[in-house]
Amino acid sequence: MTGKIFRSTLAASLTVLLASFLVITGCLYTYFGTVREQQLQTELTLAAAAVEADGADYLARVRDTAERLTWVASDGTVLYDTRTDTQPMENHGQREEIREALTGGSGSSARYSETLTEKMLYQAVRLTDGSVLRISGSQKTVWMLVLGMLHAVIVVALLAVGLSALLASRAARRVVEPLNRLDLEHPLDNNAYEELSPLLGRVYAQQQEIRHQEEVIRDLRQRQDEFEQITGSMREGLVLLDHSGRILSINPAAQALFHADGTCVGQDFLTVDRHPDLTAAIHDAAETGHSQLRAERRGREYQLDFSRIESNGKVLGTVLLAFDVTEQAEAERMRREFTANVSHELKTPLQSIIGSAELLENGLVKPEDQPRFLSRIHQEADRLVALINDILRLSQLDEGGALPHEQVSVLELAQEAARSLTAQAAAQAVHISVTGTVGTVFGVRRLLYEIARNLCENAVKYNVPGGSVTVEVAETDRDVALLVRDTGIGIPEGDQSRVFERFYRVDKSHSRAIGGTGLGLSIVKHAVAYHHGTLRLESQLGKGTVITVTLPKKPTE
Repeated sequence: MTGKIFRSTLAASLTVLLASFLVITGCLYTYFGTVREQQLQTELTLAAAAVEADGADYLARVRDTAERLTWVASDGTVLYDTRTDTQPMENHGQREEIREALTGGSGSSARYSETLTEKMLYQAVRLTDGSVLRISGSQKTVWMLVLGMLHAVIVVALLAVGLSALLASRAARRVVEPLNRLDLEHPLDNNAYEELSPLLGRVYAQQQEIRHQEEVIRDLRQRQDEFEQITGSMREGLVLLDHSGRILSINPAAQALFHADGTCVGQDFLTVDRHPDLTAAIHDAAETGHSQLRAERRGREYQLDFSRIESNGKVLGTVLLAFDVTEQAEAERMRREFTANVSHELKTPLQSIIGSAELLENGLVKPEDQPRFLSRIHQEADRLVALINDILRLSQLDEGGALPHEQVSVLELAQEAARSLTAQAAAQAVHISVTGTVGTVFGVRRLLYEIARNLCENAVKYNVPGGSVTVEVAETDRDVALLVRDTGIGIPEGDQSRVFERFYRVDKSHSRAIGGTGLGLSIVKHAVAYHHGTLRLESQLGKGTVITVTLPKKPTE
């Protein structure tokens, strides 16, 4: 800034200096011209008086003077000239100064000489005999005047330029120094120049506006960070689209769902997922305000909700929420299957009971066959009661209500379950043995007994004649393990992941032949989950099965 002020001040100074020089030169030129004319007029007056007295003799005596005298007859003929011979000279009757003198008594003119590069001044006066005496002299032009003063002009110019530069430098510093001391953080507290008050006022207003904008930006950034933190921790996928379908924001869950990353922001959503059903759902949401879609991605099922974003009647974009409904869909499937299975399982014994009862009621059964039909009714009724009881147990476990807990020995429960199956095991020639430590846990005694009883019963049912069932109880500082090993028929690998489902049977014909509701292992699974335990199955077809239940000793919150 100092440099600009210096250059501007110096340029102004030099401009003023040049203008002053031109004005002074013009004034001097005018002054010297006037003095020259007066000088010539005086000399002409004296010369005219001398010519009136002595004639050509006087002119001959002043032939070598500085000024040129020319004597012209009334007809314009040159009678005498102090500088040149009159013979070759042309008639001067038409010269302006001569013509004026002949008519008016005196005359004057000025002409520029290209040869001499000088301005020539002419003064003429009429003598008493009618002739005219003319005097002429040169006046330097402006440029000749300047060239004559060239050395002085150069010296003065150099001094003026140096002085101007010095003064400009000092002036620039004096101007800039108060500006450099301005406190722009507090513009209204400055007293540098009164002329700067409007500017400082605008600076202050702009500072206030900038501070306001910074506060707004900080607030927006804070809200954006909060939004990103909230959406980043969401399990649901969230995608914000503008009115043209470009991605404004996408959280990590949505990025994982659509195999994208943060670089997709600003791109069209179709570049992320090109499924036609998604395009149609986005279009429907823009038209109707809301749309839904069930889609499978990476082996899981998602529900995609599309909602239109509006403000003051203007559509701003679309928000997409993706919910993982795999477990919900699986639960719905299992619920449908359970309902169907319950209906089927309840109908079978009821139909048998009703059929036998109708035969007895109508007297269609021989007296000797009636005990067999009555026994059948009794068996089917027992099966029906057992099925209902198992369903009720599963319902209780599904509800997850609080049940009375106590210290229970897993070893004692396993021994009790083995004893209850002594007759059934003997009928199938299967040997049961229970070994291990006491294994005390804090749990629901009835549910823990159901675990031991169902595992042991299945091990006996699906065993081979002469086979064995070994029950072992082991414990650590934190857990108690119940291991049930059999030498039975085993479970095919493809069925091992489903044997704990409700009503699932590997071999339905064999299962019905040996009895059971198909809910035993499902009850085991839910009872173990109720106690926050783990369940592991190992089986080889034709060699047997090992099921291990691990239960925590202390209650898990």
